Amino acid sequence: MPTTPSSNPSEVPGATGAPGATGAEEKIPFHKRKAAKVDRLAELMGDRGDDGHGSGIWREAFQRMRRSPMAITGAVIVALFVVIALFSPLIAPYSPTSQAWGNEVFPNRNEFVGPRAENWLGLDHLGRDMFSRMVIGARQTLLVGVVATLVGFFFGAILGGLAGACSVLGGRWGRQVDNVVMRIIDMMLAMPTLLLAVTVAALVGPSLTTVMIAVGIAQIPIFARLLRGAMISQGNREYVLAAQALGVRKRKIALTHILPNSMGPVIVQSTLTLATAIIDAAALSYLGLGNPDANFPEWGTMLSEAQRFLSSAPSLAVYPALGIIITALGFTLLGEALREALDPKLRK
Repeated sequence: MPTTPSSNPSEVPGATGAPGATGAEEKIPFHKRKAAKVDRLAELMGDRGDDGHGSGIWREAFQRMRRSPMAITGAVIVALFVVIALFSPLIAPYSPTSQAWGNEVFPNRNEFVGPRAENWLGLDHLGRDMFSRMVIGARQTLLVGVVATLVGFFFGAILGGLAGACSVLGGRWGRQVDNVVMRIIDMMLAMPTLLLAVTVAALVGPSLTTVMIAVGIAQIPIFARLLRGAMISQGNREYVLAAQALGVRKRKIALTHILPNSMGPVIVQSTLTLATAIIDAAALSYLGLGNPDANFPEWGTMLSEAQRFLSSAPSLAVYPALGIIITALGFTLLGEALREALDPKLRK
């Protein structure tokens, strides 16, 4: 069964596993290497050996993850982060905006208050409790990450599902639609994710909603290309050919057969995208494009405010930086473990 050229990442020079990838990889544009990695994940999921019991694949993946130290570590980090974020108003001992200890801090004289009994992480340059601000900031980080991922997932699924369905079942007209959609996706992939998010945020203006939309738009091409590649791989399976032979309508084949069986790599990517969204959101806040409301502390904004005091109070920057790094690491470890657990070449 013929497939579109871009559905096979091994044909892209410099893709993972391609002959001569080591020597030629530096000559391949960044967006093509990025697209090749996405296509590879879609190919792995599309080629999985399936005996007709889709739930068995996820059950086996869960069993593999239970024995994986990487998955356990990532799950523990993510669980702690989610619990802290959800129950942050109950965990934070003080208001994140209270300057009750302002008379104890003198930034102009480089006099700060470090960790102590009533302030576990010390005070910032305005006399606010750092522990309370870190805990409340976790909720803002989780909100931005989840909403941005949902935005990228929703619109990416629409574009990728349209392109994949047209490519598999649309004939000549469908392939033309697929080419138009994928050229738009390729143009978005050619721009680095953070640069695309900064561009959107700068055009709309600083706010929490802007950060979520900007980061979500930057994730759309990843989800779209991934779902499209998975649908093309599924389009060559026997059950699709059988449905076509029985005269099932193409729309029903795409929506009830191909699309549900192509969601595996998209679910994996959602976990990895959460890590990217957290980092990008922190970067936008650091650049002054985040939420301007001081009543809602963000780790990126805290990091930006602390850079003036790196020499005298480095802990003010260390705490939010560690929060961003550890949280992103947790989602990355969990996502990579899930990807490996679903990889048919690693299953025994």
